[in-house]
Amino acid sequence: MNKPVLVVMAAGMGSRYGGMKQIDPVGPCGQVIVDYSLYDARRAGFETVIFVIKHEIEDAFKAAIGERVSKAMDVKYAFQQLDELPEGYTIPEGRVKPWGTCHAVLAAKPYIHGPFAVINADDYYGKSIYREIHDYLCTDHPENAFCMAGFILKNTLSDNGTVTRGICQVDGKGFLTDVVETKNIRPTANGAEADGKALDPDGYVSMNMWGFTKSILEEIKAGFPAFLDKGLKENPMKCEYFLPTVVSNLLAEDKATVSVLKSADKWYGVTYKEDKPVVVAAIQRMKDEGLYPQHLWEGK
Repeated sequence: MNKPVLVVMAAGMGSRYGGMKQIDPVGPCGQVIVDYSLYDARRAGFETVIFVIKHEIEDAFKAAIGERVSKAMDVKYAFQQLDELPEGYTIPEGRVKPWGTCHAVLAAKPYIHGPFAVINADDYYGKSIYREIHDYLCTDHPENAFCMAGFILKNTLSDNGTVTRGICQVDGKGFLTDVVETKNIRPTANGAEADGKALDPDGYVSMNMWGFTKSILEEIKAGFPAFLDKGLKENPMKCEYFLPTVVSNLLAEDKATVSVLKSADKWYGVTYKEDKPVVVAAIQRMKDEGLYPQHLWEGK
């Protein structure tokens, strides 16, 4: 079996944040969020990381994070570009938004030869879940058996605006039965809601931390034209091809299983500029508690 690799999706626009949040420092020595994610991943056993970025930020990204991480991990770069589309499709005039998380994973396909995990570059997930996903991916499972980190909704909200989460349904055996990408989620006095609909604050959500076999790549590729046919008609400027959508379709067709690896860790991220001080304070606290050293990659 090939060793699991880690795919880091870092090509997003950061429109709500107002800049390249993937490389905005939050640590005491200029570390960015993904520094801590990769430090945790390396300790869990991941040796190779594939950064999915845009050509336009390549130099800045390498200077901000890639060169440091290359001291401890095998670093590869894949590029998520708007014009990487199935034959017969073109970019709508005026479109600048990336095509979504499925498109990001497809960009990494040339470097994926076995099981792999996927994370967002701008989300802090906590260290324990990396070990669980790595161990799952190192265990023999059927080709269509995937896993997902399940976070508690109330631990993933921002006080500074709405967020998008994959709202999950989990059966009594710990398997995912459905996941719905849900936008405009915000905290309320009683828990959380999305567009006026109350949500269970103790329910599980997906934060785009998945464990897959490479078989998912063919499923994503096969479904891309159908997504484009629908999305380009209904919302050509902003439609996105999401991982939860593909996973949900596979579950509905009984073509896959997804084990939910539950995490009680608090999520930290920078959806909005106002989120940054919260993340900086949390990182400093964890450093003071001895969870992370001052210099993550020193001596590596």
